[in-house]
Amino acid sequence: MDETLAAFFGNQAGIQRLERISGGDINNAYSLTLENGLRLFLKINAIENLSFFSTEVEGLSAIASTGAIRTPRILGYGTDNDRPKCSFLLMEFVMSKGRRADYWETFGRQLAAMHQAPAGQFVPGGSFGFSHDNYIGATKQDNSAHASWVAFFRDCRLAPQFSRASHHFPAKDKKRANWLLDHLDRFLVEPERPSLLHGDLWSGNFVTGRDGAAWLIDPAAYVGHAEADLAMTELFGRLPYPFYGAYQEAAPLQPGYRDRRDLYNLYHLLNHLNLFGEDYLPAVQRILRKYSPA
Repeated sequence: MDETLAAFFGNQAGIQRLERISGGDINNAYSLTLENGLRLFLKINAIENLSFFSTEVEGLSAIASTGAIRTPRILGYGTDNDRPKCSFLLMEFVMSKGRRADYWETFGRQLAAMHQAPAGQFVPGGSFGFSHDNYIGATKQDNSAHASWVAFFRDCRLAPQFSRASHHFPAKDKKRANWLLDHLDRFLVEPERPSLLHGDLWSGNFVTGRDGAAWLIDPAAYVGHAEADLAMTELFGRLPYPFYGAYQEAAPLQPGYRDRRDLYNLYHLLNHLNLFGEDYLPAVQRILRKYSPA
C-alpha cells in the first residue's frame, strides 16, 4: 500500500491518521488522512480475498466509462505484506453531507443515462453477463455470457441461489422453485436494450459526493435488464418519488414492470437467505407462492 501512496502522492505521503468507519459486512473500512491533509478511503480484507477488490474495480470502471454517473476514483488495490497481511483497495474519499436541491431527480436521470449507454463492450460473446464473474455481497456471482436475458437470469441468478438454499426448503417449495425456473419466460421479458447495471443498488451503495449528487459505490456490475436495478431500489424501502419520476421520464419502463419486480428481488432475498439465515425464508416463500401454482 505504501507503494500505491507513493505513486500518487510522492515518497513523503505519510499517513497521519487512520480511522475506522462503521458499515460494511465484508470489508473493514477506514478513513485515511495523509500528512498533507488529503483524506482517502481504504478497504481491507484477508489477503486471499483480493478478488473482492479486483472485481469491484472492474465494476466501478465500467460504470465510470459510461460518463453517466460518478464513482470514486480508484487509486490502487493489491496485497500488503508489510503490515499484517491483507488485501486492500484505496480510493478517493468522496462522501459529503450537502445534497443539491434536485438530488433525487438528478440521480434518476443519471441512472437512466447509465442504463441507456452502450453495453456490448462489457460482454464478450453475448448480450447479457459481464467480462468476469464477481460478487453479490460475499457470494460469487456467475456472469457467463448469454444471448437471452431470461436465460441469463434463470441460469446465472435464480438457479444457483435456489441450489444453495435447497436445505431451507420443504418439498413443496422445492417443487415451486423448479416450476418457476422451468416457466420463467412466462413472467420475464427481454429488454429493449441490454443495460449496464450496478447490480446491488440499495440505499447503502450510493453516497452523496462533493458535488452534492449521488455517486455509486460497491457494485456487483453486469449487463442485464434495467428493471433489475430499479427493483432493488424498492426492496428495502423505496427511494423518494422524484427519483422514479425522473427515471421514468428519461427512460420509460416497459409495461408490466410491477408484475416482474418481485422476481428480480427474489434473487437478492435468496442471497440474503443463503448468507444470513432463515429470517429471509418467509419473504422467499411468499414470492414463490405468488408466481408458482405448483
